[in-house]
Order: sequence, then C-alpha cells, then structure tokens
Amino acid sequence: MFQRFCLRGAMGAAPSGPTLGASFRAAVPLLGAIPVLATLPLLLGLSRPPAPAGTLNTPPQPGEPQGEALLLGQSAPLSGPSAQLGQEYRQGAEAWFAEVNRRGGIHGRPIRLISRDDRYEPDLTVRNTRQLIENDRVLALFGYVGTPTSQAALPQVERARIPLVAPLTGARVLREPQRPTVFHLRASYQAEIDHIVNDLVRDARHRIAVVHQADAFGDDGLAASERALRHHGLRPVATASVRRNSTEVAAAVRTVLEAEANAVVIIAAYPSAAAFSRELQRRGSRAQLMNVSFVGTRGLQDALPDGHATGIGISQVVPFPWNRRVPVVAEYQRLMRRQDPEAGFGFTSLEGFLAAKLITEGLRRAGPEPSRASLVQGLEAIGRMDLGGTMLSLGPRDHQASEAVQLTFLGSQRWEP
Repeated sequence: MFQRFCLRGAMGAAPSGPTLGASFRAAVPLLGAIPVLATLPLLLGLSRPPAPAGTLNTPPQPGEPQGEALLLGQSAPLSGPSAQLGQEYRQGAEAWFAEVNRRGGIHGRPIRLISRDDRYEPDLTVRNTRQLIENDRVLALFGYVGTPTSQAALPQVERARIPLVAPLTGARVLREPQRPTVFHLRASYQAEIDHIVNDLVRDARHRIAVVHQADAFGDDGLAASERALRHHGLRPVATASVRRNSTEVAAAVRTVLEAEANAVVIIAAYPSAAAFSRELQRRGSRAQLMNVSFVGTRGLQDALPDGHATGIGISQVVPFPWNRRVPVVAEYQRLMRRQDPEAGFGFTSLEGFLAAKLITEGLRRAGPEPSRASLVQGLEAIGRMDLGGTMLSLGPRDHQASEAVQLTFLGSQRWEP
C-alpha cells in the first residue's frame, strides 16, 4: 500500500486533513480525516528521551509474573550522533512489553529486553551480539538498528541459529536470499525508493541525484535508486557519498550543484542528511529533497533550523502515529503515555511498538518452554495478522511482514497532540 501525506499548515490555522494521493483516497478513507499536522517536525516526539547508557536492562516491575524471564537482546545506538533512532525504537517496544507483563506475560513469563549501545558502529555491534548470545544467553535478537550493524551481526546470527526479529533496516542483503532465522516487520528500501522516484517523476523532476552513506546502507540505497530510475528510462545525474555519523558534506553538495539536479534522494541517517540539506539550501538550491524512513524524522527535524525542513520528503513504513482512528495507533499512544505521561509520538517508536507486538505473537505460539527453533516456527505460523487496522503476514516462505509505504512531507511548525 502506498499513501502520500502532505503535512503543512500555518500557526493558528484551523485543522484540516492531510492530502492523500488521489488514487488512494477511496482505498483509505479513514486517513483523510486526520487533523492537519501543521508540522511534522512533529513526528517527533519524545519530549524526554531516555538517557543513553552502555546497557539498558529493564528491571522487574511490581505485579509482573514471577516466571523465568524471556530474554530478548538488542544492539542499537543509545548514544552518539544517531542515538535518537535506538532510543525511540526501544521506548516504543518497551511500551508494549510492559503491557504484556502487566497482563501476566507470555505463558506466565515476563519479557525482558536487554539493549546494548553500539553507537551505530558495526564493530561495537559484533561485540554486543557476542555478549548477548554467549553471556546474556538471550532467546532472540530484536530491534537491531541499521544496515551495516545488522549485516555485521549476521555471521553470529547464522552460527547460533538465533532469531533476529524486526531489524530497523530495509536492505536487500538481509532479505535476499531469505535467511532462515531473520524476520522483518518493515518494507524494503527498494519499495520505499520506488515510491519516491515515482513521485518525483510524476512531479516532472527528472534530474535526480543520489547522496548516500558510504557503507552497506548507502550502497543498498544507491543500487535501489538506480533500479528505480531505470524503470523510467533514467539514471542519476550525479551520485555522492558521505561518511556514517558525519556532517562533512561539502563535497556532496558541490557535486549535486554542479549537476544541476532538481531532486535528490538521500540515503543517510539524520546527522548527515540534515547537514547536507542545510548546506544545499544555503547554496541556493531548490531541489526537492527526499529521504528514506531510516533517516529518523524527529532527528532530521531537530537538526534543521526553523523553516529549513519545510517541504522535505520522507518515506515511511508504519502508520501515521497521530491517526487515532487506526486502533493500533490509539493503543500505541495510550501505552506510550502510560509509560511516560510526557512521551511524544513518532514513526520510529511506533515501529518499535509494532515490532514488539509481532515478536510477542511469535513467543505465544512458541509455547511455554520456547527455544530458538520453536520461536522461528512460531513466527512462521503467524500467517495473516491484524494488529488493529494494520495487517501483517508471515510464513515459511515469507519473512517480511509488511509491504506498506507512505510519503510524508515536513511542515513549517511543530505539532503534537
């Protein structure tokens, strides 16, 4: 499914619905009633982000089941330039796990998530993964953040035959060929970039450049962009790379300006994407800037000066986090605020929440004494699953639960319900 949201408004203006692409209005009537997001910096949320730490291990809470805990392990950026991605994903997941534990756990056993900080650096991910498997003896790995980091963990995942569930990446390398113990919640980067390029071409923007991170994530996004452009008989007018976690973008900006691109597909996390966007605009470019979902919407917005984010596009792979007409979104908002009355909402924390619901169903189906193998079987047995207005599907031959993609465009002011 593809949806297109325009999230723009004026301070004090009466709310109105975001614009959906015409071909989807009939298919998703509820979304047309979402109050306008006079901003989308919005998507941003966490008013009090969790404090970074080397390892986060949620302690038992009063009233939780007393059975032996089901241990899940996560390696994610909890500090450093890309920390918001890991912090928000974890907060969304914990909102659901806390609810499961309040209800008695899974077969009387609570869920515990052990999160280790990797600062979005593959070498640290390898170390964390070894500790999670060998020392913490987790049942499954969950919610890894990023392509180069998740790819670095794959050899250990395959040796231990341990499930890796819902990594925050859409890269092809983790999907093709299908890996026996790797399960995805989100659509692929190829699907996201196909929608981005289709939208740009419909808008008569054919001089499209690609700026990508100089790692596995960027390589995957560049290849996906080239395939999407070939579908329209096009190729990039320029390509440029930026280092992971870096704001050194002068060379990339110069390359794009010299090519006279009128659109740029950006394949990078928010530190580099924000620096590139800011400098390109400062140099007078009016190119349409488009990012894939991994950029981190809140981080991108926070890193740009007021007004500089307006019109920047971001593809998204989960429902709109402020649309309470979708039952699972209303549940997400309620449980996020139960965890923290001041918590905000956003795409990354919603993805963590949905991922937590997915692995919980797999654990339930794995039985009272789950093993890594029985969890794989439990996830493959899910079939079609309605989370409450959001459909997922998993099976032995299909380890990707969702194909959903939507485009969002940042507005000029902040908005939070």
